[in-house]
Amino acid sequence: MATSLPDNPYHDLDEQIARLMKCQPLPEDAVKALCEKAKEILVQEINVQPVRCPVTVCGDIHGQFQDLLELFKIGGNSPDTNYLFMGDYVDRGYHSVETVTLL
Repeated sequence: MATSLPDNPYHDLDEQIARLMKCQPLPEDAVKALCEKAKEILVQEINVQPVRCPVTVCGDIHGQFQDLLELFKIGGNSPDTNYLFMGDYVDRGYHSVETVTLL
């Protein structure tokens, strides 16, 4: 009797990341679910987080999605590379939703 591999609990997340890396927007319900999960995680965390070195420190990206992709292209994808984004994730770029969703 063959045993099946366990389901990948991150399958949907992996698909969402792949879609976002192509600058394809996620459905509204998927974005809402990601926001709820992020809120659930962030509420449990302390205000000051330890950061593992080495870390790539990134300034404001202002919703510039192509710049974010270039950062990942040069520095490597997370979690293989640690990033510290200083803020201003959205507000000026045409792809602010995609930018903050990917982050």
